[in-house]
Amino acid sequence: MAEHVLVLGGGIIGLSCAFEAKERGFDVTLIEPGALGGQASGAAAGMLAPFSENPDRPDPFFQLGHVSLGLYPEWVARLEAISGIDAELHSTGSINIVFHEADLLPLRTRLDWQNRFGAGAELVDRTALAKLEPLLADDVAAGLYCPAESHVYAPRLIQALEAACRKTGVRLIAHAGPITGISCEADSVQVQAGNTGIAGDRMVVCAGAWTGMYEQWFGLPMPVHPIRGQICSYPLPSGGVRHMVFSNQAYWVAKGNGTFVCGASEDVAGFDNTVTEKGIGRLTRIGPRVFPFLQDLETTHRWAGLRPATRDGWPLLGGLPAHPRVIMAAGHYRNGILLSPVTASVTADLLEGRKPDLPLEPFAPNRFSFQAAARGSR
Repeated sequence: MAEHVLVLGGGIIGLSCAFEAKERGFDVTLIEPGALGGQASGAAAGMLAPFSENPDRPDPFFQLGHVSLGLYPEWVARLEAISGIDAELHSTGSINIVFHEADLLPLRTRLDWQNRFGAGAELVDRTALAKLEPLLADDVAAGLYCPAESHVYAPRLIQALEAACRKTGVRLIAHAGPITGISCEADSVQVQAGNTGIAGDRMVVCAGAWTGMYEQWFGLPMPVHPIRGQICSYPLPSGGVRHMVFSNQAYWVAKGNGTFVCGASEDVAGFDNTVTEKGIGRLTRIGPRVFPFLQDLETTHRWAGLRPATRDGWPLLGGLPAHPRVIMAAGHYRNGILLSPVTASVTADLLEGRKPDLPLEPFAPNRFSFQAAARGSR
């Protein structure tokens, strides 16, 4: 009889882990206190951009994202084949722009190490930029063009994951109510959600920004806190902007439904996901500086989501030594969409008792316990 795995959390990480576990032969129940894909997942711009998001060095976090980017085409193809829903994966590439010649040195430094990882990147001057992106402002001096990066349409990807989970037999319990209790015994786990107790053999915690609330049941620090990310979109004819574009203040990506997404302003507001004029205003001010055609356009949509950030910005990924039946997969901050396939693969490997190909020590869920102990011994 297949082991019964409880997945706590129905964002993209939870849905991805549930889907992969089911595909590997586990009996899976996903428990979501609210709506599926309702926070960081649904609010994401869907960029698969490890080279643009991690420009400094090929550290373990970059390598996690790089591996996940490589998994995406086959992973999305599987989801689409099962669900019948197009996740709108587009291999557009990206351009990181600068306005001043003095800013070219960091781009050259990035070019050197990123191309060793298959970025295929090149520095392009103003003349070449005009051909790549005719709608960019004339005073953009240069850019780093990276053809290896892609994007998906996050709402459609969430729909595809949910449908694939349902069609493969994952039990999805949405609007289950708050998690009020978790118990981990030697041979079982149990979750109290609202008025319902649900028992299983194993547990995967994918609780996003709410992960820190579970510290009391696992007995170790889980410093995951919500960062509000605000995004807006404009109308844009198809083909108007061809690549993802990054500046040092914002990013822009054109979607297949005729919208031009701009993000993201970030602030600490607890669990408040209200859209604010201040947050969106920062985006609408920088937009025309990069794309002059935005000057006279009104935003068509504004939204926000809560991104789960850890103290060091890296996810909690791996087993809990004190609770062998529990695996953590949380705290992905602004890279949950990118890291979904690799997180699901690693989690399924751990459920099977296999050692993942990637080193997990940098992402150990108990790493903050060591830091707290070190501070206490001073």
